[in-house]
Amino acid sequence: MRQVAFYGKGGIGKSTTQQNTAAALASLGNSLMVVGCDPKADCTRLLLRGKRQPSVLDALRDSPDDIQLAQVISEGYGHVKCVESGGPEPGVGCGGRGVITAIQTLEKLGAYENDLDYVFYDVLGDVVCGGFAMPIREGYAEEIYIVCSGEYMALFAANNISKGIRKFAERGYARLGGLVCNSRMVENEAEMVKEFARRLNTQMIHFIPRSRDVQRAEINKKTVIDYDSELPQANEYVLLATKIEENDQFTIPTPMNQDELEELMRDYGIID
Repeated sequence: MRQVAFYGKGGIGKSTTQQNTAAALASLGNSLMVVGCDPKADCTRLLLRGKRQPSVLDALRDSPDDIQLAQVISEGYGHVKCVESGGPEPGVGCGGRGVITAIQTLEKLGAYENDLDYVFYDVLGDVVCGGFAMPIREGYAEEIYIVCSGEYMALFAANNISKGIRKFAERGYARLGGLVCNSRMVENEAEMVKEFARRLNTQMIHFIPRSRDVQRAEINKKTVIDYDSELPQANEYVLLATKIEENDQFTIPTPMNQDELEELMRDYGIID
């Protein structure tokens, strides 16, 4: 069983990329579980065709002494098992702590005893909170992919996430499997992200072109491959899934300092 975490700047398309990749892996015959580690509980929406399900924390609040695995797992596209960690009541508690509680609860309920090829963790934003770093820190996520683009803040966040990965990797935990560039059609984007990846001691494992078909599928509450498997964009996610299946390049990243990052952006014509 391969345990994979997806990180990335908020709004970069991380959950969309993760769900489309999970659907593609399922279409290739793999058995998966997706664990959404975001208090918004929207990391499995497309796989479930818009269905809302109780989060682990919701179930714990409703029946703390009698929670059953069936309460918190729903089957989505391609028989992908979908779980949402959920979060605390608004204004109360820590969302990161909710991730810790949810994953420990899933383990206690035997969710990891199923015959799974992959477990995906879709993790909120940046690695600045110990709770959201929990899939790495506790050894659940063995390989990590960072979703980014050629925009400055997306690369800044990817660099910051790499600092967290490096910290835990040096203790013998997870490794970085590569960057997934979710294109924003900025100048020299593919070349810049490839160079950024090289300096981080990793690879740009795939460049996902911008396509309105992603938004069309989302409006219909589906992944692209579920919406129309003949679309070119569906094949892009199959290519990414295949590259992840075949990936053997797992590294400890070498993050850049801010001056180096800004110099990289200037070299590729993004910063005036």
